[in-house]
Formats: sequence, C-alpha cells, structure tokens
Amino acid sequence: MAIPVLESVKAIEQQYRTGEEPVLVICSDMNAYICKYMRSSAAAYKLACELIGSLMAMAWQLETPDIAFVRIKSTHWAGRFTQHSLSAPSLGSKQMEGVVDVTPSTYSDVASTTAILRQLMKIALFDFWIANEDRNANNANLLYDVSLGRLISIDYGCILNTATFDYTMSQLTTTDTILWSDLFQHLAKSKERTTIDTIVSEMKTVYTACLKRSKRQVKQIVEKLPKEWNVPGKVVEEKLQQLFDEQWTAGVWENFVECLNENISNG
Repeated sequence: MAIPVLESVKAIEQQYRTGEEPVLVICSDMNAYICKYMRSSAAAYKLACELIGSLMAMAWQLETPDIAFVRIKSTHWAGRFTQHSLSAPSLGSKQMEGVVDVTPSTYSDVASTTAILRQLMKIALFDFWIANEDRNANNANLLYDVSLGRLISIDYGCILNTATFDYTMSQLTTTDTILWSDLFQHLAKSKERTTIDTIVSEMKTVYTACLKRSKRQVKQIVEKLPKEWNVPGKVVEEKLQQLFDEQWTAGVWENFVECLNENISNG
C-alpha cells in the first residue's frame, strides 16, 4: 500500500503522557493523526517497529488504523518541550471515531460474541508471531468499535522482542500475551470448548495464508523506511526474515495453542 506523506496544518492539539509521548496532529488531509516521532536512535528503531507492525497487521487483515508519514512543522511545536528531530518524519496513526480503549475497567463492555473472540485469538496469534511484548492483561493496546463490533489493534513499538534487532527471536511467555487477560476470559467463558477448537482449526489455515501475505511485505517495508530514521534496511530485512523461519513459525503455533489451552484451563 502507498503511505501518504502529510504535513501538520496547525499547532499540536494534545500530547499524551504515555511512554513515547505521542502527539495529536491535524494534518494536510484534514484528518487527525496520533504521531510518534524521532527522539533518539533507539526511538528510530521503535518507529521502524511501528511501521512494520502496522503493515504486517494489514497483511494479516487485522483491523488497525491507517498510517501516514507526517512532517510536523517547527512552529506547531510551540510550547512543547519534548525533544525531537524536526528533520525526520513522524509516523502517524489516523485517529478513529466511535471507539473506546480496552482497559481492565472497560473490557466487560466488549460484546461477548464468537466473532469478537475469533478476532482476539487472531490478534494473539499475530503477537506470538511478531513477538509483541507490549500487549497483555494490563495494556491491551486495543480499541473497541462499539457500533461495528470489532477489535482494533494499535501500537507496535514493542514488536520483535521490544525492538531488538541484534539478537535472534525469542518466544513470548504465557503472561506476555493478551490470552492472559480478563478480556479473553470474558469472551471465552460462555463458549463451548468445541467452538474454540473450531476457531483454532480454522486459524491454522488462516495462519499459513497470513504468512504468505506477510512475506510479500518484507521488501516493501524496507523500501518505505524513511532515510532520516537512519535505520539500515539490511538490518531490518535480516530481522524480518527470521519471522518466516520454519522453526520459528512452527514454534509460534505450538506456543499459541499451548498458551490458549492453559488459559482456558485456568479460566
């Protein structure tokens, strides 16, 4: 997919006091984007992970916000004290309307349907595959679209074992995953085990198709990396190729099923 390149058109609307201190920016397409930006070399690799995670989530056909490269004008940072590189584009996620954050206090508002359980299980499998260490019981990194009844996956800065590019991949543990959450128990508790087993069986075929689509994204991701981020394309490509190693993909599936069964039993 083509990623639009936008500019800010007015002063920053809001700065969120979360880890990366993202900012809310009205852009030249007249939409609002939540933007993460260059602050250090470590932040550049997290930006790369945000890009990778978004594009791979789309390849998996998960619901996830549209993205854009956003150049925030220096005058629009007036009164803001966060250090950043004005020369490097930020990565913006389009703000979505009619959604609520899924948190430990709002998870029970999510409709307990088989369709949403299927969505959550697919997101969990995606996280196992891409080694997302930041989606868990206390930090779901999910939005819930009330009117359309769907879960939306967000925030990918901690994929690849929290932006680790110089070591081989390591599997998530049971407690690293959204399967270890009240949200999963809320969705699964009213379902027959045969229903869950059917979803798992379907997902095995879906997993294979997702891997094929994802592999076609690798070259495009490397080509889309902004040069101002100074993240070597070769390093990124070598890391992404690990995601398709047969030992890794088989281990991911085994780990997913094992954690799923463990959390069903614990529930």
